[in-house]
Amino acid sequence: MGKFPEGFLWGGAVAANQCEGAWNVDGKGVSVADVARFKPDVDKKDYVAQWHTSPADIEAALKTEDEVYYPKRHGIDFYHHYKEDIALFQEMGFKTFRMSIAWTRIFPNGIEEQPNEKGLQFYEDVFKELRKAHIEPLVTLSHYEMPLYFVTHGEGWASREVVDHFVRYAEVCFKRYKDLVKYWLTFNEIDSVFRHPFTTVGIVEENYPSKLKAEEAIYKALHHQLVASALATKLARQINPQFQIGCMVTKTMTYPETCNPKDIYLAQKDNRMNSLYTDVQVRGEYPRWIKKEWSDKGFEIPMAAGDEEILKLHTVDFISFSYYMSMVQSVHADQREKVGGNLATGVKNPYLPTSEWGWQIDPEGLKISLIDLYDRYQKPLWIVENGLGYNDQVNPDGTIDDDYRIEYFQSHFEQIAEAIADGVEVMGYTSWACIDLVSASTSQMSKRYGFIYVDLDDYNQGSGARRKKKSFDWYKQVIATNGEDLSHE
Repeated sequence: MGKFPEGFLWGGAVAANQCEGAWNVDGKGVSVADVARFKPDVDKKDYVAQWHTSPADIEAALKTEDEVYYPKRHGIDFYHHYKEDIALFQEMGFKTFRMSIAWTRIFPNGIEEQPNEKGLQFYEDVFKELRKAHIEPLVTLSHYEMPLYFVTHGEGWASREVVDHFVRYAEVCFKRYKDLVKYWLTFNEIDSVFRHPFTTVGIVEENYPSKLKAEEAIYKALHHQLVASALATKLARQINPQFQIGCMVTKTMTYPETCNPKDIYLAQKDNRMNSLYTDVQVRGEYPRWIKKEWSDKGFEIPMAAGDEEILKLHTVDFISFSYYMSMVQSVHADQREKVGGNLATGVKNPYLPTSEWGWQIDPEGLKISLIDLYDRYQKPLWIVENGLGYNDQVNPDGTIDDDYRIEYFQSHFEQIAEAIADGVEVMGYTSWACIDLVSASTSQMSKRYGFIYVDLDDYNQGSGARRKKKSFDWYKQVIATNGEDLSHE
């Protein structure tokens, strides 16, 4: 097995909308996450239905202060428990902690002339606490929590003016935290625009006369996000040349079911689409195939003067990505058993186990993904999300034996080490999530990812107390040995 490089950034990841809570405290505005409803009556493997938000859903959400069926409003109350949580991360030996800033905590509606000082101070306090614990923050500016105002008063990111509002928000953050944060990500999983357009870009598909028109709006919104990301990257380098700016995408490696050239072509199409977003943010231009597709469909993606130059000049320093599963494509897909996971659906792979939520577990796919990305771009890579959601059970004595999670991470770390041995430049690894939080897709607490158990159930019942799982000490051992000792009993 290969060795992890000296200075490898081990740590964990969360998102503000899933952990902070305090959704209406200290001047915070309403985000798209605050109208995401817990749907216990919907199949938890039906990710499309779980994520979907209609105009009626938004209207209903705005009429209630409920936090039971809108669990991202309460999260795990990291807002008031961050010192306790960071102390636990320090005990594990974290070198880095990935988190996000809630845009609506800084600009409640996204349009205000002045930022909310209480929001700015909160993150300053968090970053200082991390620094005190010798933990390097990795900060995402937009992680599925754009201001709802842009949805109710426009077309979300399809409205060009959102670009300016985002860049101003980014500038405020860069200036305020220029001495506290080195590593920044602009958008989380920027490729998720089609998996859940409302959450990612504020597009409500019912507002468009056809699926084709909704698709055009989503591409328009994507372009605006890519431009906003490049402009933010330009600003960041002006404010602090030491900043490191990365993109963040979902890596879903797709395999052909067979060596049938038709299967191979279908898989190639999926993988090419998966690469679109990094192609723009790393190479600085749209590939020819997507422009042709827009033309063939009659799409008009308005590009302001200078947009293409902005994309070309302000590319990222590193590539970060989430990895949970691989997919399979087949010309006979309609005749095959299907699996879901991370809002994607594909043909079941008979060689892989599947989680309770339908996610195919493929450690070797992570190695393949790392090699694929590095060969394509020759940029440093950072795995910023990877983990196992599981309905953990507490033993009578209060312990939690999550050996399945240890085995999951062990198998994935072995594959990362192999990729490193193969010449891939990997900067770090942040597990998703290092502490239990509200699931992004199903809004459940029972889908637990953390090394730290949080005593809350799907209906917001419980003390909120933190408790170490068995995996806590194991991950501590992994970090302490820089990945040399992956053993467990």
